[in-house]
Amino acid sequence: MPKYSGSIRNVLIALAVILLVVVVSNTAIGTTNISPVLTAKIIYMSLLEWLQGTISWMFSLIGTSFDASSMFSSISPERTWTDGQEKIIMGIRLPRVLLAVFVGAALATAGCSMQGLLKNPLADPYIIGMSSGAALGAAIGFTLLLPTQLVSFIVATITIFVVYNISKVGGKVPVDTLLLAGVAISFFLSALTSFFLFFSESLHQIIYWMMGGFWNASWDKVKITMIIVLAGIALSQRHAWSLNTMLLGEEQAQSLGVNVESVKKQILIISALITAAAVSVSGIIGFVGLIIPHIMRNIIGPDHRGLLPASTLTGAIFLVLSDTFARTFPTKVQTILESNDIMLFQVILERVGSLQGVDLPVGIVTALFGAPFFVYLLRKRRKSLYA
Repeated sequence: MPKYSGSIRNVLIALAVILLVVVVSNTAIGTTNISPVLTAKIIYMSLLEWLQGTISWMFSLIGTSFDASSMFSSISPERTWTDGQEKIIMGIRLPRVLLAVFVGAALATAGCSMQGLLKNPLADPYIIGMSSGAALGAAIGFTLLLPTQLVSFIVATITIFVVYNISKVGGKVPVDTLLLAGVAISFFLSALTSFFLFFSESLHQIIYWMMGGFWNASWDKVKITMIIVLAGIALSQRHAWSLNTMLLGEEQAQSLGVNVESVKKQILIISALITAAAVSVSGIIGFVGLIIPHIMRNIIGPDHRGLLPASTLTGAIFLVLSDTFARTFPTKVQTILESNDIMLFQVILERVGSLQGVDLPVGIVTALFGAPFFVYLLRKRRKSLYA
């Protein structure tokens, strides 16, 4: 467990509290009006029931019958909600919000690790061909009627191993060779994806998937993604100090006792697995892994012992908010159209309003926020280079 300075510890605590508030408040948002307080009670009660079931099950393993409900009766809230409201919160909205939490955390953690590894603040989890591999997997899955998430995960994982082995020179992996191999493989896989798009009868499904979204969220996806992402985040945190030393240069890191090539390999594998797990359930969501680590680096500094967890928490917050905007935007536009006579952009607004009940792909929302920030990074980097 790393020791944080007082200011970084306060930032991490504040981010954890904000994430909790964002999860509850955004779960309450939807077409059916359910207050945040009632939402919190439903989630809390479901958590207690899960704990009761788990404790009773553990006692049953040792052949003892135990009714755990008496342990929680004093802290259980009064039931003031309907079965329908509970089904909406626990069956539809909470799995979606939690999936956004884990995907956002995974992309931000992978982006932060890749930026530290490549010593480039413009790097992101997709820079070495990951997104192209996942898109090809999705295209194969939709075209051949195979499990899309599984095929996408497998192809994305294979991609990173191919890129790694192509870029290996004499047992080492130079960063510039890794980037060039990633670009080459990415173009090749994009061409294969276009080939499948041209012949596929599922063109609309593939393109919609590639835009990114959480409309197919379920508890099964949440559980599988949670296991991979939490394990990957914990393993990434173990390399925080090594990433700090590698910022000084590979030779200096080697002299400080860091096995640079081993650390590179482990970070690439970890980043690849959590990115593949995220992309396989959400599609391609850009800019989270690019802008979040950079924002947090400006706030708390370059020390990866604090930067990695801060990026993880902020990525989760950002993607939950983006997804809520994506799923409520058409409804809000429809409300504006019904209450105002707007002439400007009338055709566009009417088209968006007609999509009421249809989710806007969240990848569009993150790109709308991320692209301007990317331009800002380029301009800032240009000034530092040519000032």
